[in-house]
Amino acid sequence: MPNVGKSTLFKALTKNPVDIADYPFTTVSPNVGVVQVPDERLEKVANIIKPKKITPTVIDFVDIAGLVKNAHKGEGLGNQFLAQIRNCNAIVMVLRGFGDNISPAEEIDTIKTEFAMKDLEAKEEENLLSKKPIIHLFNTSNGEMPDLKEKFLTINLKDEAEMTDLSEGEKEELNLKSKLDQLIIACYNILDLITFYTITGGEETRAWTLKRGKTAPKAGGVVHSDFQEKFIKAEVINWQELVKADSWKEAREKGQIKTAGRDYIVQDGDVVEFKI
Repeated sequence: MPNVGKSTLFKALTKNPVDIADYPFTTVSPNVGVVQVPDERLEKVANIIKPKKITPTVIDFVDIAGLVKNAHKGEGLGNQFLAQIRNCNAIVMVLRGFGDNISPAEEIDTIKTEFAMKDLEAKEEENLLSKKPIIHLFNTSNGEMPDLKEKFLTINLKDEAEMTDLSEGEKEELNLKSKLDQLIIACYNILDLITFYTITGGEETRAWTLKRGKTAPKAGGVVHSDFQEKFIKAEVINWQELVKADSWKEAREKGQIKTAGRDYIVQDGDVVEFKI
């Protein structure tokens, strides 16, 4: 809905702009923010590999303008905004936890009704708005909790936005800790995504996003089309085993690096070297 804190959330999420040049397949427009996925595992793998470059994986967040009742009829440019939502994989529905006479449950019902009405125009069943996974984010400043049947995250978005102007030392001194990582993790979980890593011969340690249950060639295709099309095999080790071994060479000598064929299902936390 309008004025619930969507743009405040967007500002807080995109406080550290990512170098877009590293992500050539990302569609960028003024209302799209590329946000790094926080990942301690990537840092630990990089400490072992000691690469020249460390690259996290990312999520694109799109700042969609507020929907109003009868948006599907064009109210408030609603048709345009609903079309933008159709391009997204999941929805973060920001709910208002401040002001008088506000009912988050009613806001959810209004938005879901708009989705359902817009879906009546859809020609493709697989891209229905009402079928998209939703994360409910309750924006509150006073700790109030809504009476909702849906699961939800509670975040003070005003505080999050103000934190972007503070240094790490100032945040520590004021005992402030961001909760935005919870939202990013929730996005991963609701989309059933995992992270795997490549080390590119020690030049770059990089995290990649993959749908859970995909095979090694599919994971290779995320990195480069050649790794899928010309896939021969992959060398794989769990990130924790690599960290314990203290080097790729040591892990190989201990027999901890396994050879994976075309049918291998890539696991969350795998470090993978593709062979073509």
